[in-house]
Amino acid sequence: MANVLIIDDDQLNSDMLFDMISDMGHATACAFTAEEGLREAMAKEFDVVFLDVQLPDGNGLMLLPDIQSSPSAPEVIIITGFGSPDGAELAIKNGAWDFIEKPLIRNMIELPLVRALQYREAKKGSREPLVLRRDGIVGSSPIMDTCMELVAQAAASDAPVIITGETGTGKELFARAIHNNSSRSGGTFVTVDCASLPPTIIESVLFGHEKGAFTGADRYRDGLIKQADGGTLFLDEIGELPLPAQKTFLRVLQERSFRPVGGSREIKSEFRLTAATNRDLKRMVQEETFREDLLFRLRAFTIELPPLKKRPGDIRELCFHYVNKLCTRYGKELKGFSPEFMDALCSYEWPGNIRELVNALERALAVASADPILFPKHLPTHIRIHIARDAIHKKEASPPSHGATGTLKERREGAVASEERKYLQELVAATGGSIPKACEISGLSRVRLYVLLNKYNITRKSPPAVS
Repeated sequence: MANVLIIDDDQLNSDMLFDMISDMGHATACAFTAEEGLREAMAKEFDVVFLDVQLPDGNGLMLLPDIQSSPSAPEVIIITGFGSPDGAELAIKNGAWDFIEKPLIRNMIELPLVRALQYREAKKGSREPLVLRRDGIVGSSPIMDTCMELVAQAAASDAPVIITGETGTGKELFARAIHNNSSRSGGTFVTVDCASLPPTIIESVLFGHEKGAFTGADRYRDGLIKQADGGTLFLDEIGELPLPAQKTFLRVLQERSFRPVGGSREIKSEFRLTAATNRDLKRMVQEETFREDLLFRLRAFTIELPPLKKRPGDIRELCFHYVNKLCTRYGKELKGFSPEFMDALCSYEWPGNIRELVNALERALAVASADPILFPKHLPTHIRIHIARDAIHKKEASPPSHGATGTLKERREGAVASEERKYLQELVAATGGSIPKACEISGLSRVRLYVLLNKYNITRKSPPAVS
């Protein structure tokens, strides 16, 4: 028997799902808001969550990462009456098991649920501790754990890998980690910076050349592709590779052979390909600036790295790592951090990602000089200004304080909750804990009654409330 959570504000749909999943023999719970659903997911163990997109207090797709990072890390099946291609893409990218449009019918629900539970069971049985050479990759947030699992999967195969993400997110570090954890770790890791390749000598750099192939070619030279034989060829910023070079490289990928400039014989190179880009290659295909057939070959395995603002829990760990590293490099005593310094780092969005964070820390160490503790004043001026302005904007946007009495809404909600608890206790006592009788008297559906009883921690044997 599995534990399943339904997060959907549609009463009829929740009732139908509740009955269907219960009939399959699984324990089922319901929540009707994003806040309530997240609270349930954090407090209890669930194997699968059915998550609606349109919720009264938020978008279910935005809730997806939080649910996946809950202690039981359940599989999530998105359900929606407002399906869209963009929504489906976002759900799948964020790790949803499936994306199902309403109206729901039994066979649309049963198969994805059964498959998700089978997958979860198999994963439990075969899971081994993930031990990887991280090669400078710092962070233990759930989203980074997911990325490292993808690194492990990629390292176990020889398929091409495309790593996407904003500038400064560490794409080359991940490419090296894949290489160093693979069977090719004894081979060479060769980096090709596609953005800096002069168009006139691209073929010579990649394929090498024979002596006398062109003016200045005074001897034979291996190209980067040959140097990667038995190892990994990393094409950094592959979106900058010109179209003619894309066509030529596609053939190399297919045949694993090439001809040096000025040469007459084919040379073999058994390399493993990884590539990285901060550009939207799908859009480039539509704009006809990137070959679709090359994109198909590249994305056999895709790793999308999150920007630093989506992993704020890693900032403290990153800070300790890089400050220690920089202090060692420059022969400085290790520095401490004031709480305000760490608060400042965590409140900034870091548009330049880890690269900007490292530069800011390096600047802070230089300004601090012999000071043993780092304070916000040691950070770059533009970061301090941004933090100050942002704090003022947030203060202006926040509602005014109403003192200890709270708002009318808060007082009303408290009174309603108190009456609800009292009513439910009396209802359970009057019906002897019979759910059918309680539903008949209260006019509540079975699902809604279960949710309310759970909300107020009322069991079917609860004594009547004392007036």
